[in-house]
Amino acid sequence: MQRRDFLKATGAVMSTLAADSLTAQEPALPIVDPHVHLWDLSKFTLPWIAKDSPYNRSFVMKDYLDAIAGTGVVKGVYMEVDVEPKQQTEEANYVLDICRRNDTPLKAAVISGRPAADDFGKYLDQFKENKFLKGVRQVLHSPATPAGFGVQANFIRGVRLLGERGLCFDLCMRPADLADAIKLADACKGTRFVLDHCGNGDIYAKDRAQWQRDMTALAKLENVVCKISGIVVQARRGWRPDDLAPVINHSLNAFGPERVMFAGDWPVCTKESTYRQWVDALKTIVANRPLAHQRKLFHDNAVRFYGLA
Repeated sequence: MQRRDFLKATGAVMSTLAADSLTAQEPALPIVDPHVHLWDLSKFTLPWIAKDSPYNRSFVMKDYLDAIAGTGVVKGVYMEVDVEPKQQTEEANYVLDICRRNDTPLKAAVISGRPAADDFGKYLDQFKENKFLKGVRQVLHSPATPAGFGVQANFIRGVRLLGERGLCFDLCMRPADLADAIKLADACKGTRFVLDHCGNGDIYAKDRAQWQRDMTALAKLENVVCKISGIVVQARRGWRPDDLAPVINHSLNAFGPERVMFAGDWPVCTKESTYRQWVDALKTIVANRPLAHQRKLFHDNAVRFYGLA
């Protein structure tokens, strides 16, 4: 081969390698966000928001669209916001109507509910024919909810009913209560579960051994998937992706590439981070994982789990 032909061939190979490297580092991934909060304080009361909280204002669709601009988010799933219990039906109807209109990224919803209530089945009946309803959540980490609440017989009965209706249940729990999540998911094998926020693992903990053991045990139950979300709210000013990496990597490794989903947790995530900063941090943490796994994390798994068109 002549020197000119050699240089030409070498240049082509180097260009291809450079392009492949760039693609691997910054994949142009479409994103599905299966954990979108919206609240309009002129319509709903959220008892958990303190008067001096940065969350004590309305966060509506326009704000969300501004937050996700340029990030690649193409679809979203609404997540209930723990409204005043008497407003649960109103909140559900409000967001399901947004999904029905099909003029926003929201394509489905997980609504608030109380599985232990005697009339839980009747509550679900209101939405029986609604194709946008995918699941129910009751936040279990509030001070008013004692450990063991989620494994009471009446609670288990209600969560089993969700499985019978083809609906999932989101587990939003204190890390110390993950043993209850294991018992609940094992007792309700016909129900699909979503563990929110990496089980709320402490990103600054000196000892994560118990959380790691519980996450590994929970991941052995095939009816449970994990949202890689929420933990950035723990981050302190000046945080870096490395602060989040240990909790994220253990969650990813425990549940495997088929049972993990990125989730935004907006606007809760904005305490010390913009939406883009959270997305970019996670992309940095998973940059060395196979591109196919990244696609599943950011898009494919959520589409499959929630049955999004």
